[in-house]
Amino acid sequence: MAFGFAQAFRTFGKLTLAGAIGASLAAGDVGAQQKTPSPGSAKGQFGAVSLPTQGPAQPIGFYAKGCMTGAVALPTDGPTWEAMRLSRNRRWGNPAMIALLERLSEDAVKYAGWPGILVGDIAQPRGGPMFNGHASHQIGLDADVWFTPMPARRMTAEERENLPFTTMLQKDKFLTVDPKVWTQSRARLLMLAASYPEVERIFVNPAIKKKMCDTWTGDRTNLGKLRPEYGHDSHFHIRIKCPPGAKGCTPQAPVVAGDGCDKSLAWWFTPAPWAPPKPPKPGAKPPKPPREMMVSDLPKACAAVLDAASVASMQAATYGGPSAASALTSAPAAAPAADADGTLPDVGPVPNDKPAIQ
Repeated sequence: MAFGFAQAFRTFGKLTLAGAIGASLAAGDVGAQQKTPSPGSAKGQFGAVSLPTQGPAQPIGFYAKGCMTGAVALPTDGPTWEAMRLSRNRRWGNPAMIALLERLSEDAVKYAGWPGILVGDIAQPRGGPMFNGHASHQIGLDADVWFTPMPARRMTAEERENLPFTTMLQKDKFLTVDPKVWTQSRARLLMLAASYPEVERIFVNPAIKKKMCDTWTGDRTNLGKLRPEYGHDSHFHIRIKCPPGAKGCTPQAPVVAGDGCDKSLAWWFTPAPWAPPKPPKPGAKPPKPPREMMVSDLPKACAAVLDAASVASMQAATYGGPSAASALTSAPAAAPAADADGTLPDVGPVPNDKPAIQ
């Protein structure tokens, strides 16, 4: 690539940024990790609701500041997908999001040589801010898909809780994809997900974006949809557009033209993302500490969403109808297509979002 990554590596390696990195990796979803929220906060209120509202599906507000009505649940199991971390109760979304995930899972087997997808967090039953893990995922139009392929058997609920993530990064190099883990089928899966017109963005680790810029030889029309963001080295984050007619949904600015393999990507490989904040001017008042987001900080309609009547049961609100909400069992699933790239390495430990520094 034409923008001097080697020089950025050398410059970065000479700097002592360990403290700044630990404090400033609060970018995107990584920044949502914090202490348990108070009961009266928006996180506390929305996190305590176990079922969605009755009525039509509507995203309300922005991806990182909103809620939703009429959510449906992704079935825990399908022929080409399995839902993960079921205890979180975060497999709820707008029907457009759930339909896309099911379609992606099927197309991944047909066209990407991928044996089926593992789906992580989508949203809470009524959206809103989560206790931890995400700053967005609030209106049912975001979803996480693991880079770990679906196994050839149905996992138990316990396995879905405890299966570690697999980072795509080398642990001994700065923001570098591990060639022993990364496969061409993962690249195909990403570009397949980006190909759907309703997909607005796909967040991936900057190293993965660079890898795609350097190696993808197919149609690059949708490469610009892959957006660099820390904390996305073991999964990718799909964001879809506001559905047609969703008047209460606040859209995000469109992705700029081009493939994104330019200076905007090079920035992620410099010290700039971890630069400490500038010291206040002499005599200036210290900034107020951040406070918890309250329901009153969200769109006004979100207060009514919390008070709205619930659906009768999770089964009644599962996408595809009650028959799709079969009980989770450990029975073998239909064997999916084998991974075209051969045997995958053993699953490693939960990745550390901090990049390694040489």
